Amino acid sequence: MEDRDCKYILDEILKMTDDGFLIVDKNGIIIEMNEQYCRFIKKAKEEIIGKPVEEILKTTNLKKLIEIKGREQGQIIKIGEDTGFSQDMLTIVNRGAACDENGNVIGAVAQVKFRIQTVESAEKLTEKYNELEFYKNEYFRIQNERKYFEQAIGNSDEFEAVKRQGLKAAKTSFPIFLTGETGTGKETFASAIHNASARNDKPMVSVNCATMSPEMLEAELFGYIDGRKGKMELADGGTLFIDEIGDMPLNVQAKLLNVLQNGEMERADRSKTVKIDVRTITAARENIEEMIKNGEFREDLYYRLNVINIEMPPLRNRKSDIPLLAKHFLDNLNNEYKTRIVLSKEVLDCLRNYSWPGNIRELDNVIKSAYAVCDSFRIKIVDLPHKIKMSENDKNALAGNRKNLKEYVNEYEKSIIMEELCKNGWNCRETANELGIHKSLLYKKIEKYNIDLGKERYESNK
Repeated sequence: MEDRDCKYILDEILKMTDDGFLIVDKNGIIIEMNEQYCRFIKKAKEEIIGKPVEEILKTTNLKKLIEIKGREQGQIIKIGEDTGFSQDMLTIVNRGAACDENGNVIGAVAQVKFRIQTVESAEKLTEKYNELEFYKNEYFRIQNERKYFEQAIGNSDEFEAVKRQGLKAAKTSFPIFLTGETGTGKETFASAIHNASARNDKPMVSVNCATMSPEMLEAELFGYIDGRKGKMELADGGTLFIDEIGDMPLNVQAKLLNVLQNGEMERADRSKTVKIDVRTITAARENIEEMIKNGEFREDLYYRLNVINIEMPPLRNRKSDIPLLAKHFLDNLNNEYKTRIVLSKEVLDCLRNYSWPGNIRELDNVIKSAYAVCDSFRIKIVDLPHKIKMSENDKNALAGNRKNLKEYVNEYEKSIIMEELCKNGWNCRETANELGIHKSLLYKKIEKYNIDLGKERYESNK
């Protein structure tokens, strides 16, 4: 059979098959592509023949296979915009270099499965792949970040009472509504409830209503037109944590209520209706009851979500927990950066006296800030942000006590001495020089103001 006849037969085979075929020469230049492949990438054959393959298919590795005389069979790959396809999907590809009788590479061939039944299978495979990826990521996140009540930091009466509420709530599947100021640790507490519940072998999926547009929030909750599952479906069997629900638009509220009432939802692509079994834990910083009066929140949804209400206490009401939390945040930084920095007693006293409008989140940020600027093994008053040093509690205390001029002067002098001592690592000689006074006078003032140098500091200053 002549070469010309072989070419005619090959052309007929390429027309008959449902698969896409691509042939390149040893330099990676496209010499043949059948109509099925051309239709798939939405290009005419005349635009393709004679072009470098990587110019047409940006993710191909045919040139690499030519170099190493390699072959790949049954590869499952994700294909998308670079091929002109309308959405990402998985498909099966066979690729390999072609050699002559002497083992010299003469080109390479790629085959892609485009049969209708294969595409349908690929779409199902894509859905399962995306779901599997989600569960895999959730598994590793949960293992690394899993929160339990035993690990919850704080032993104040206020926090212990809240923990007892959370443990009781975890034994049921009733909806929980967490209220409290921003930064009080509502998501961490929700995670502890989930992990103490009978649903802890399923994921806790979170969505924050304040960070998304109404359209994006609806898609994230209930799924996308292209078939991607929403958080509601991904949380099936587990827990759905909805943060900042006061920012949820009314139309999304109505859809959420409908799903919770009926226990099922229609997918966004309208492919089918699916049963939903989720335990909701909802959090809000706003006064939802006030929003209901103003017509900004659905009353029927509120009562469905608010079966068990837990009020998270602000940090200013948990004064005894502040040192524990501060040490926890500092320990995390020490572990991460391999250091052994500690908090001075004066800093701990200062942290206790601050009002913490940003709650636990603000405390975490303050510790990070002080750690970043600290230039010794101990975080001192001078390392703290100015607003912490001049806390609202201190200002209120000054305003609420009637003092004479001498008392105000003494207080101011003591604060200056304390700050200079901290700045100079509690070295009295350097501090005296900075203040322009004799060391003996500094000692008298330290004694007058009852400034605790501590035994170690006193010995080092002899």
